[in-house]
Amino acid sequence: MSKLLEFRRAERELAEQLALLESLKQDSELKREMEFEQQLKALMQEYGMRLTQVVDILDPPAVHIPQLDVLQRGRKVQIWKNPITGEVLETKSANNKTLKRWKAEYGEQFVSHWRQD
Repeated sequence: MSKLLEFRRAERELAEQLALLESLKQDSELKREMEFEQQLKALMQEYGMRLTQVVDILDPPAVHIPQLDVLQRGRKVQIWKNPITGEVLETKSANNKTLKRWKAEYGEQFVSHWRQD
């Protein structure tokens, strides 16, 4: 590409960018945002705060609540030992088929004493 063509292309692109800049300068929304930015910076300087501190105040990060961990851990494993057969059952639910079979065979009251924990 010749230097003259390169110069004319750069000149044309510069003219387009200048036209865009002028149209943006007239945009009321841009003026409003620039005014907000100036006021915010002045306020931050007045209170001695950084932008990250302001963001943390306005949009705080998720707070870790230890109590939620307890709820999300799930059920505790229950250990049942059949004294008749010596069979040991580990389950998290009373809806276990072996436990149901034991309760049907030996009775719920009798089986309830087989829980180890």
